[in-house]
Amino acid sequence: MRHERDPGGHSHGGHSHADPGHTANFGRAFAIGIGLNATFVLVEAGYGFAANSTALLADAGHNLSDVLGLLVAWVAAVLSQRPPTPRLTYGLRNTSILAALLNAILLLIACGAILLEAIQRLIHPEPIASLTVIVVATIGIIINGITAWLFASGRKTDLNIRGAYLHMMADAAVSLGVVLAATVIMMTGWLWLDPAMSLVIVAVIVAGTWSLLRESTAMTLAAVPSGIDPAAVRTFLAGYPGVASIHDLHIWPMGTTETALTAHLVMPEGNPGDAFLTETCRELQRRFGIGHATLQIETSADVACALAPDHVV
Repeated sequence: MRHERDPGGHSHGGHSHADPGHTANFGRAFAIGIGLNATFVLVEAGYGFAANSTALLADAGHNLSDVLGLLVAWVAAVLSQRPPTPRLTYGLRNTSILAALLNAILLLIACGAILLEAIQRLIHPEPIASLTVIVVATIGIIINGITAWLFASGRKTDLNIRGAYLHMMADAAVSLGVVLAATVIMMTGWLWLDPAMSLVIVAVIVAGTWSLLRESTAMTLAAVPSGIDPAAVRTFLAGYPGVASIHDLHIWPMGTTETALTAHLVMPEGNPGDAFLTETCRELQRRFGIGHATLQIETSADVACALAPDHVV
């Protein structure tokens, strides 16, 4: 017996999944956040050139990553609501994965350009307009703080929203670092501190981008999401009364916010019925966040399933 999906947004016949419209409820927050940060990127980059500050330019690059990240999350939220088609049977849920992978590659290229400029400034330090840098970076702290506040209410219930919230809070901290560096330069005249802070900011960007690259690449390869332990899922399913064995267990991301699972359960005592499937799928959602589960019941342990060996996919 195979348990299939209902195209609606509710639990049906043992299948349940997360509401893809939840992230879309933050559409206004995404619009405001993108607008504020995109405007600030232009202002910060302009003043970075005018003030001759690589730290300010590096922070502008970091804030550009925020704009792209927010845009990717927003586009993913919109596309995830599109219904499936005969050709795109999962709809467009996984477009956010491809966008995140492209975003990570572009950001690493940008970091290389910032790194080259910072090294040149370390070799040949140049004066900066410290007061201008302090004022612009302080505005960045305020804008990043406001944007983080827009997503604060959803940070505990939506992984996508929590990622946006934490990213903006981290950016506020980076802008604070720029303010501190410019303040010290005003007091000491240590011009090397500006490109040195640029290197620190590049390190922060690369750290975050490397994680994005690793996660998006794994998702593109349909790897088990990092927050789910496949051994724990197998143990959970095997623990149900009547389950003799499990095979053809697969767990993969449908997008950046939804996870799917398929498995064959061998139950020699007979098919337990829809109530069992409903309860199992509900628990998979509650315990592991797996909202799109398809379970196949096999009642004969003597008839070998062609997908039973672990090496067969």
